[in-house]
Amino acid sequence: MTKAVVIGAGLAGPVAAMALIRAGVDAAVHEAYEQDAVGVGAFLTLSVNGLDALRAIGLDGLVAGLGHPTSRMVMRNHRGRRLAEFPAPGARTVGRSDLYRALRDEALRRGVEFVHGARLVDAEAHENGVTARFADGRSVPGDLLVGADGLRSRVRTLIDPAAPAPRYVPLLNAGGFARGLRLPDERGTMQMMFGRRCFFCWIVVGRDEVWWFANPPQPLELSREQLAAIGPDEARARLRALLDGDPSPASAILDHTTRIEYGWPTYDLPSVPVWHRARMIVLGDAAHTAAPSSGQGAAMAFEDAVQLARCLRDVPDVPAAFAAYERLRRARVERVVAQGRRTSTVKVAGPVGRLARDLGMPLVARLMARDDGAAQSWLFDHHIDWAERVQV
Repeated sequence: MTKAVVIGAGLAGPVAAMALIRAGVDAAVHEAYEQDAVGVGAFLTLSVNGLDALRAIGLDGLVAGLGHPTSRMVMRNHRGRRLAEFPAPGARTVGRSDLYRALRDEALRRGVEFVHGARLVDAEAHENGVTARFADGRSVPGDLLVGADGLRSRVRTLIDPAAPAPRYVPLLNAGGFARGLRLPDERGTMQMMFGRRCFFCWIVVGRDEVWWFANPPQPLELSREQLAAIGPDEARARLRALLDGDPSPASAILDHTTRIEYGWPTYDLPSVPVWHRARMIVLGDAAHTAAPSSGQGAAMAFEDAVQLARCLRDVPDVPAAFAAYERLRRARVERVVAQGRRTSTVKVAGPVGRLARDLGMPLVARLMARDDGAAQSWLFDHHIDWAERVQV
């Protein structure tokens, strides 16, 4: 086994390629879009387990220089009453574009080839490898095909034509960076408000800089064309109307935001029955998409990449290595997806749901404080030992 064809050059693809190279497998990344993703997206928070996965392949120092440390989360209801406070030890909030650029540049430095404008249309697995076929007529042979091609994964449907479609979560996403605004909130603390009509979160990251996101409710799924038709002025007006009257600094934050990223819908993939076939496999969002409220999308993809590389390093038979990877990952990622679904539901709660949330969340916070975070240790304390051999 000498070469992996990786599909998708988002966040998961470059990390998967670097992990494979560290395991002794050559890897090239093929991306459908002609251009890279520099300047695309708002930001994300990398939890400590995601950073730990990057550490396994020598990437933790790369991320340490990006973004801002995020020490805790404070949650309030629509009246401004504090419901709960949760620690976020070791977490880091980073600009998505900055993270993408850093990972891509490091992958190039480590010898990963990137091919843009390569939209996968088909793949043919044979006894000793696989051939990927692209829309421009090219065919690329490899020893295995890794689908890191996200929510709408083509590799997933090639592996299993009956694979489930993404499940719509009735929320949109919006976000941006406010500059020239000073707020009294503690730097590095995510301030979250379950507003009357819209969830809103902001975090002070500098002397006069605030990063924020919102989740406008959207009961009916909109098409790409409908979402694209919502221009910048309309997006800003919609957010103002939804956030008006809530005791948060949303209005001032919007005033100081030059460009608002608005309108990408929320989906999850609760369970994908088939992750691999012959010499093709999926990882990250292509195999299990958690709603953004889980805060674990990138972390799960990074963990996947490291575990897959370990399995291919230590298990000589490719199908057996894939099976070992699935055994290591499936239960964990499906638990994360379920948790993300629950937290998303809380954001669109009606009057009865709000009452249950306002009564239940302080209780949950007290219980977690009493057990010193043990209830979440399964998530955040997860550690991958790169040096340890995978047992079949």
